[in-house]
Amino acid sequence: MRPRHISFVFTALAVMSMSPARAEWRALARLEHQGARVSALAVDLESGRVIERLNASQRLTPASLTKLVTASAALQAWSPDTTFQTRVIATGAVRGGTLGGDLIVLGAGDPSLDDQSLWQLAAQVRSTGIRVVDGGLIIDPLPFGLVGCGDLDRCAALDRSDNAYNAPLAAFGVDFGNWCLRVMPTVPGAAARVLGCGVSRLPIPISGIIRSVARGERQTFWIERRTGPGGDTLEVGGDVPLGEQPQVYRAMSDPVGGAGLLLKEALSELGVRVHGPVVVREGPGPAEPRVLAEVEGLPVAEQLWRMLQYSNNYIADVLTLDMASRPGRPDTLVSASRRLSDFMARAQRSDPPAVTAPPLYSGSGLTTDNRLSANDLVNLLIYQYHDARRFPAFYGGLMVPRDAPFAFLRQGDAGWLDRVALKTGTLDNPRSVCGVAGYLRKRDGGWIAFAAIVNGGPRLKHVPLNTAIGAERSDIEALLRKY
Repeated sequence: MRPRHISFVFTALAVMSMSPARAEWRALARLEHQGARVSALAVDLESGRVIERLNASQRLTPASLTKLVTASAALQAWSPDTTFQTRVIATGAVRGGTLGGDLIVLGAGDPSLDDQSLWQLAAQVRSTGIRVVDGGLIIDPLPFGLVGCGDLDRCAALDRSDNAYNAPLAAFGVDFGNWCLRVMPTVPGAAARVLGCGVSRLPIPISGIIRSVARGERQTFWIERRTGPGGDTLEVGGDVPLGEQPQVYRAMSDPVGGAGLLLKEALSELGVRVHGPVVVREGPGPAEPRVLAEVEGLPVAEQLWRMLQYSNNYIADVLTLDMASRPGRPDTLVSASRRLSDFMARAQRSDPPAVTAPPLYSGSGLTTDNRLSANDLVNLLIYQYHDARRFPAFYGGLMVPRDAPFAFLRQGDAGWLDRVALKTGTLDNPRSVCGVAGYLRKRDGGWIAFAAIVNGGPRLKHVPLNTAIGAERSDIEALLRKY
């Protein structure tokens, strides 16, 4: 990967210096009166006029609205068509189809690596004529090395997980740091087969069975990944009916090592036997590496689209670590995320400075100590809107409610469904969070940038999602009727 270093001019307007406006956001104001904490703002992008504001400077927990910051910063770090290259190199000579040394995987911090990528690497190694590797499979997790788990969810997932969202972060990981599994029923009463999505034989043990049942019966199977001294194990149980072939993702405890095991299995299934173990090791490689295989990840613009559309935490935080790895290596996600806080301060700066940098500790928003206000988010949206070079890639990642992957957004009037492009942020613990931020298209063709965040407060600790999004949607629909 050869990232492009870009100098840029800060053109974002300073919302704090704009003329005051009446406080509207009536549904959100009622929610605040009931005990919720609210920050909301809407700004006309042609005139710079504040249309409506409500506690616009109050910084709240933004959840996945943080990903708007990550997307904007990533587009400053790389051009939209930048890709990440993961390579396999060799040490030693090849004689008679035997490599007298190790295979070394050089990670690239590519969040988009999947099973197909591993098969491409394995197939390219086989095409060189290698059939036996006397050494092992060494994984060098470039560019940011090994980092700690960072937040409560990911730290808990080191021991066990029955989810995919809390996978630890890795510079060389597959399927967003997850074991990808297929559950294949056989005949009623017999055990179903549990296979990998990209390999025939999973390289970790499976404890228990999933029972095949007749078509139409209830699906009750469960899969939990647990980790002990010997590594990851899948514990399974329940029933799967004939006719179903569900695909399931479970967070790995060690995504770097797990991806290495899957690559070793793919090599084996293609006829390349690696004698040694999979070893994760940072350090300088051979002075003159011989490249055997290389796979190119998705362009940055496509990665950001996936991150924003599906609120992918893994993509957001790996890209945050990637950005911070130039020129040094961050040791934690928290230290890497300082780059996002610094970027926000620059993107919002006025003369004199109007705001301090918001505290951000992850690029995903999974870290609940992140804080953003409606001011922060709208200033970011203004800044991005005036960056003609990068705005198409940024805007293209936002959801239009009518086509959104989440049902709670596909409700409302025609204006909401078709004239809004936004990102959401939701959480349940330790406080409820529901936020929206994005752009509203006016009937005359102009634009409005908006943001609204609802957090549970001391008097109303939990605001149901439908209540919070309903109030935000109601107020935005009122804006759409006016403009």
